[in-house]
Amino acid sequence: REDARMQKILGPMRAAVEKYHMIGEGDRIAVGVSGGKDSLVLLCAPAALREFYPSRFEVAALTADPQFHGEPADYSQIEELCRRLGVPYHIRRTQLGRIIFEDRKEANPCSLCARMRRGILHNMAKEAGCNKLALGHHYDDAVETMLMSLIFEGRLGCFQPVTYLSRTDVTQIRPLLYVKERQVVNAAKRLELPIVENPCPANGETRRQEIKELIASLEGRYPDLKQKIFGAMQRYPLYGWGVGGEDK
Repeated sequence: REDARMQKILGPMRAAVEKYHMIGEGDRIAVGVSGGKDSLVLLCAPAALREFYPSRFEVAALTADPQFHGEPADYSQIEELCRRLGVPYHIRRTQLGRIIFEDRKEANPCSLCARMRRGILHNMAKEAGCNKLALGHHYDDAVETMLMSLIFEGRLGCFQPVTYLSRTDVTQIRPLLYVKERQVVNAAKRLELPIVENPCPANGETRRQEIKELIASLEGRYPDLKQKIFGAMQRYPLYGWGVGGEDK
């Protein structure tokens, strides 16, 4: 059973869900699926959780295809995964790739791409009748984002576990917040998930990759570095990291 192979994900995910009240009775949760390991594990985890979670909720999967290089990506295996999970799947082909890399020629494209893609996903979620949008950011992403804010922007900040967006009446949730990247990698292998290769021209050459390499270089001397940073983010706490979400 897939839920048995998901236990190491479901435990920390449920802890985050319950701490931040991410899921309530009758919720319809749209999962943003890019095709990467994080989003596919995120898709499988709530699909397994809904079978035994006290609050009844539904899950749908959404993909906003950026069409990098002007060509649609092949999501047929993800469609099959969704059929197997009993999750409706919606794909929207977009022009994000052209807008960001050809029209605007962004030097640091990731932030703009993420914002634009989330905007499309919010609209898709509303159209699908969903009140929540789940994003695949995990523990390591939170630590990296915190350091990126500090080093590149000179501020202490990170994405919020739960954010209610009044403009769209959609609540963003990040159920994998307590799940570490190595757990995601292992789960993706155990489940043999159909990962779609990332065709983004900036893949592997981003500020986030710089921070990943910086953390890796420091962890040799400070093996509990991530744990201390994550703990500091919770104890501070960062904006929105108290219990519940914030309107933005």
